[in-house]
Formats: sequence, structure tokens, C-alpha cells
Amino acid sequence: MDAFAVSVTNGAVCQKNNLKFAAKLALSFGFFQALMPTIGWLAGKAAENFISSVDHWIALILLGFIGTQMLIEAFKNEKEEETCQLDVPLKTLIALSIATSIDALATGIILPSAVGASTVPLMLAAVGIIGLVTFIICIAGVYLGKKFGDLLSKKAEILGGFVLIAIGLKIFIEHMFFA
Repeated sequence: MDAFAVSVTNGAVCQKNNLKFAAKLALSFGFFQALMPTIGWLAGKAAENFISSVDHWIALILLGFIGTQMLIEAFKNEKEEETCQLDVPLKTLIALSIATSIDALATGIILPSAVGASTVPLMLAAVGIIGLVTFIICIAGVYLGKKFGDLLSKKAEILGGFVLIAIGLKIFIEHMFFA
């Protein structure tokens, strides 16, 4: 759902989006949503305490930074013509993808026992489904965001910055106080 929310935000901010733009976001989010539980599964129980002790901090810092950058750009470019880059910088895309999927590392540690996927084929099927579902909802999120962005106009980038910061805070608060 975090990747979906970020996709909606990107769709709202970038009104000139197209299928290539949506697919790029969705592929990155889907890939990392599948990769993180795989890494967690491979890392096993040895890394569980470390991962769960830092994942929320990483998400907070990355999403907070990117959200703050969006807010700064929105207010800095308030008087300029709106420009949207369909070519999202790779480092930004990777940071967003990691930030929205970092908590899946810990999920990968417990997933085999939760679904009985102790064999490689079952685990690969599980992470494949995770990646595919993320891809589909992120494609939809970009186009849904475009519709909201049409309504919000220039305010979409400001709202998007606040949404990213809020997602980072949500992940942080959930892990610090409700885990």
C-alpha cells in the first residue's frame, strides 16, 4: 500500500505521465517488493533483530528526505511553469522503492513459516505474486494519481511531499510503538 500511495503521488505530480512512466515506477516498486522478502528469507533469523531495529528508520529518513525535497521544489517553482520529468532519476526511484519495501525484509524472514513456503519453489511463487500485485496496483496508482492531479493542479506536488513524509512517519510510528 505504501508503494501504491507513492505511485498515486507521482501520478498526481507528473500530469504528463504515460505508460512508460507508469511501467518504470511499477517495475521498480514490484521488483523491490519481491526482492526484499527474498533477501530477508536468505538472510534468515540471524538478521531478523537487526533488520527490524533499523527498517523503520531507513523508511523515515528516505521518505522524509524525498518528501521534503518535493516540498522545497514545489515552493521554489511556484512562479515557474510546471515542469515534470518523465524520466525519474534512477537514484530517486531506487530510494523510493527501498523506502516503501524495506519492512518486507523482516517479512521474508517469517514468510516461510507463515505460509508453509519452506521450499524454494513455494517461496519463489510467493515473492513472484508479491511483485506482480505490487506492479499492477502501482500502474493503477499512477493513473489514479493523474486523475487527482488534474483536480489539484499545482497543489499536487505539495500534497505529494506531505504524503511521502506521512508514509515515512506511519512506518516509523508503527514499528516504534505498535510492533
